[in-house]
Amino acid sequence: MNASPRAVDLTITGHVQGVSFRAYTADRARELGLVGWVENLDDGSVHVRAQGDPDAVESLVDWCHDGPSAARVDDVEVRDVAPESVDDFSVRL
Repeated sequence: MNASPRAVDLTITGHVQGVSFRAYTADRARELGLVGWVENLDDGSVHVRAQGDPDAVESLVDWCHDGPSAARVDDVEVRDVAPESVDDFSVRL
C-alpha cells in the first residue's frame, strides 16, 4: 500500500539566488517524481512547494540543505501543508 502524499513548503535562505538553485531544484524534484514549484522571493530566499511520495519529499528536503555547488544554504525551513492539485514541477519566474 502506498503512503498518502506529503506536501511541504520550504523556505531556503543563504546565497541561493543567481546560482541556478531553482533549475537544479526542479530537476531533482522531477527525478524524484514530485510535483509543485520553486520560485525566488523578494527577500533573497527561495520558496519550494513539493508534494508526492513522503520518502521522495524527504529526499528533496535533504538535497535542499546543500543545493547546487554554487549555493550556500544557511537554513531550510520546512512546513507541512495540505496537498494541492498540481500536475508537474515548475519554475516560477
